Amino acid sequence: MNVLVINAGSSSLKYQLINMVDQQVLCKGQVERIGIEGSFLKQKGGAEEADIHAEIKNHNDAIQMVLEALTDAKHGVVKSLEEIDAVGHRVLHGGEKFADPVLVDEQVIHDLEAIADLGPLHMPANISGIKACQQAMPVPQVAVFDTGFHQTMPPKAYLYGLPYEAYEKHKVRRYGFHGTSHLFVSQRAAELRGTEKGRMITCHLGNGSSLCAILDGKCMDTSMGLTPLEGVVMGTRSGDMDPAIVKFIMEKEHKTIEEMDHYLNKESGVYGLSGVSSDFRDLAKAAAEGHRRAILALDVFIYRIQKYIGAYAAALGGVDTLVFTAGIGENDHELRQNVCRDMDFFGIAIDEEKNASLPRGSEADISAPGARVHTMVIPTDEEYMIARDTYEIVHEASQ
Repeated sequence: MNVLVINAGSSSLKYQLINMVDQQVLCKGQVERIGIEGSFLKQKGGAEEADIHAEIKNHNDAIQMVLEALTDAKHGVVKSLEEIDAVGHRVLHGGEKFADPVLVDEQVIHDLEAIADLGPLHMPANISGIKACQQAMPVPQVAVFDTGFHQTMPPKAYLYGLPYEAYEKHKVRRYGFHGTSHLFVSQRAAELRGTEKGRMITCHLGNGSSLCAILDGKCMDTSMGLTPLEGVVMGTRSGDMDPAIVKFIMEKEHKTIEEMDHYLNKESGVYGLSGVSSDFRDLAKAAAEGHRRAILALDVFIYRIQKYIGAYAAALGGVDTLVFTAGIGENDHELRQNVCRDMDFFGIAIDEEKNASLPRGSEADISAPGARVHTMVIPTDEEYMIARDTYEIVHEASQ
């Protein structure tokens, strides 16, 4: 079975075509700047790499361009769309309605549209991507939710200290994100350790970052909230802060609510703190050259991660496994070392030589000899998880 995985963002679309029989990625690509001047598609996997620049007005255009690229004589990987058996869609938000992947029908589309305001930047794009694929290909479509893994959180973890009516009327609560990634690496860590039992903290560290507290394979808490803005300081997102800051800054800077939302989501984080970049590679370079604010931004980022690890160790009653994943977690050995520094009282200690010499894209246990906590680096593979879920849903539906 060939599964096409679609990850539609507000102005971008990433995709992979995966053969689930041998788990081979046939190709991967992305469409950028949808609805913006200078839009293009890039794809790797065929005889020739595709690099197509064209006007892409909306996600319907983007999906059509993807399908043409997949079947193109020069850079395609299938002869016709009939070789694609199912499509798996990454959907940002499932609200409380969806905890598990689901086969898409008209009712599912209706339910997604009803909760679209929970993710106003991404949900319309996710829904448009599903509809465009439905129109183009008469094959099963499966929605896999970024919030799904976190639906096992108890009320004490997901409720905010607001009047209960905010939850009853508007479903204001913690939902969490990066669920597919946290699920994948936690399952892989359990495989490597030979048991799903235990207390695990997973750290998905990238431009967007979140941590997850997992007990016996189930999420007990996670750092992102109603939206991906809550949690640790990120590339351009503020993370946790005093809510009164919103009103204070709006009054001082004469900002509208839309401008304030942009300020918190796009102008803050390590980018706002450093004044250098939201790219952690740029920050590391600037910090190495003595840039004071770059050093400060990295210190804040590391400190917030350490605070969450401490909080989740308390919530879980200890920690047995600590996992680093995503772009920064997998590839930045200095950051892993700094996060784990002086945490031996938790039983966390890493082999610094093994950590520093770990090749990019590798998985390993980097714990120091005798450490009570298994500290691991595990590359995430959200696309494979979406493809696997899609395969299982379609297979079950066909029985």
